[in-house]
Amino acid sequence: MYSEISSNKRKTWLVMFLFVLILGGLGLAVSELYRSVVFFYAALAAGAVYALIQYFLAAKLALALNGAHEIQKRDNPRLYRIVENLSITDGLPMPRVCVIDDPAPNAFATGRDPNHAVVCATTGLLDMMSDTELEGVIAHELGHVKNYDIRVMMIVFGLVSAIGLIADIILRVMWFGGDDDERNPNPIFIVLAILAAIIAPFAALLVQLAVSRRREYLADSTGALTTRYPEGLASALAKIRDHGSALQRQNTATAHLFFANPLKGGGVSRFFSTHPPIDDRIARLRKMGTHA
Repeated sequence: MYSEISSNKRKTWLVMFLFVLILGGLGLAVSELYRSVVFFYAALAAGAVYALIQYFLAAKLALALNGAHEIQKRDNPRLYRIVENLSITDGLPMPRVCVIDDPAPNAFATGRDPNHAVVCATTGLLDMMSDTELEGVIAHELGHVKNYDIRVMMIVFGLVSAIGLIADIILRVMWFGGDDDERNPNPIFIVLAILAAIIAPFAALLVQLAVSRRREYLADSTGALTTRYPEGLASALAKIRDHGSALQRQNTATAHLFFANPLKGGGVSRFFSTHPPIDDRIARLRKMGTHA
């Protein structure tokens, strides 16, 4: 179980390194095309400010976009006590607990660190799961908190936003920039800059999806370690697979946060899903159980 967690952490850092390469490639295209580091640093600064704002507001926006409302222990003692007990087991501060009124079984965690964490479950999840299954799902979400996935995913989305912003600036200045005599760029770099501006956001999206998928495996491993019962989480995933996890309120911006894919659709859309296949997750958990 520990080797599974270590392996996923290494893979995640590798994907984050690819993000740095994408940003570096865009920076090179800008500097070569416009022969001015002022434009390059201005674009990076604008992207950083945008990402910083998103970092501090993302949790509140995620809750609002999904219609989540905070509860206290008296509102749902079962859910609150499970979150409370597992937080103590993990040595984490008690997060805020929220509920979404939706029949689809799903959950998510958000916040910038364990001291500002929120754990949210749908009414469908509470109705469908046994106590051991619900513990498995909540342990998975607290795994995201414990492993600082909630922070990592905010950083990743900040980088995606920054890359998209820089790419948009490149395209706009290409078409509406100054005179050719002032810039005098090499035609090869013009082509490279346009390609970078078009491809980089798409590449950033793929890296973002890969980070999210690897983090789901990591949270599964951590949750199973917390409960000491991988089958509880595997059984919950099997129920979700058979019932479906798509929410009535569709929102692609926060889909990566959820325990299972909250969006409708199949085919090509599955390739761009932020979640790994449920059958694969179940198989990994049951393999852990046989070696526990």
